[in-house]
Amino acid sequence: MPKPESTARTDRARLRVGFILTRRFTICAFANFVDVLRLASDEGDRSRPILCNWRVLSADMNPVKSSSGVSVQPDERLGDPTRFDYIVVIGGLMGELEQLEPAYSAFLHRAAGARIPLVGVCTGSFVLHGAGLLEGYRCCVSWFHHNDFLEQFDGLVPVSDQIFVVDRDRLTCSGGTSSAHLAAYLVERHISRSAARKSLSIMMIDEAMEADRPQPGLPLDLTTSDPVVRRTLLLLQQSLESPPTVSTLAARLKISPRTLERHFHSALKITPFEAGKRIRLAHAERLLQRTQRSVTQIAQETGFSDVSHFIRVFKTTYKTTPEVWRAQQELHIVAQA
Repeated sequence: MPKPESTARTDRARLRVGFILTRRFTICAFANFVDVLRLASDEGDRSRPILCNWRVLSADMNPVKSSSGVSVQPDERLGDPTRFDYIVVIGGLMGELEQLEPAYSAFLHRAAGARIPLVGVCTGSFVLHGAGLLEGYRCCVSWFHHNDFLEQFDGLVPVSDQIFVVDRDRLTCSGGTSSAHLAAYLVERHISRSAARKSLSIMMIDEAMEADRPQPGLPLDLTTSDPVVRRTLLLLQQSLESPPTVSTLAARLKISPRTLERHFHSALKITPFEAGKRIRLAHAERLLQRTQRSVTQIAQETGFSDVSHFIRVFKTTYKTTPEVWRAQQELHIVAQA
């Protein structure tokens, strides 16, 4: 008698993953994770779930709508968590996060009791902690949600300067492309390094990143709980090539430039202009370290008026030129190899 498809698929699988999608989940984080599994699961690009098996789980089998409006139809009901090697919770919009329904909470607690590792992706770490499943564990959240986490949960300081964190049987990541790197970590662990590299290469991701690779976000010295300053910092990060003026930022926030300046002085003891410069320099540093773009290209991408201006500002901050700094970083990497 033929086996049901969902059972037959797991016969050769070395990595079995069950997904729980929260309401308004982030589809990018989910898709990146799944695609790494898909591409590692079969030879070539045939997408057969041979070495990996993944299923979207549900208590009621209703479609789950993502933050982009695209809905995903679950594959099967929650059932027995021990049929999976990992249970992955994909979070989404902060304003849409709610306490887990009892069926999902009970399922995750059964998984934890059976020592099935739990994975929180994006704001999935909020969901796991809200269910009481991260007590005593280190967890990773996006730099953008660092203060949201502190406001909601006492006694647990999140890690916001790494792309993912593995702490025993709890794995968490900041979302976005970091979910691909966390999935690649699991593929390397259960299948092979070559399978992980193949997946990332097909997805046009240059290399697998280690867990402690810094998140490509704001400099940590710009962390604040002031909502006006936080919104301004996000606007600055989204406008690297064409830095907005203080007047433009204030107009976007519907406040006066003077009020905006006061918020920054109170929260960070610097001006919005200085904050923008730090953000652009931090991005320039990442480009120097991780790409082969020329100094001129990097100056253009980070909003400096010309390459001479960029070199002057960089040298004032780092006490050396961009080219020398890049060479020093390359020597440091070689020395550690």
